[in-house]
Amino acid sequence: MSSYPLRLPDHVLEEARRAAAEDNVSLNQLLSSLIADGIGHRRAILTLRQRAETGDRQAALAVLDKVPAIAPDVDDILP
Repeated sequence: MSSYPLRLPDHVLEEARRAAAEDNVSLNQLLSSLIADGIGHRRAILTLRQRAETGDRQAALAVLDKVPAIAPDVDDILP
């Protein structure tokens, strides 16, 4: 395992300490989890962008054209 000196604004560090205490975990564990989650989200977004670049727009629109034009259920109508 490696270490990295991380500089944070005081208010961010205080919020992180508070969150760690609320979750009953160490500050290190909280920050490690948050960083790992952020990297995972970033990777997912990049993967989706790459897949979108290789997609066929006309083929996608053709699929949507096959959706029947019916009214939504009453519970699905937005206010």
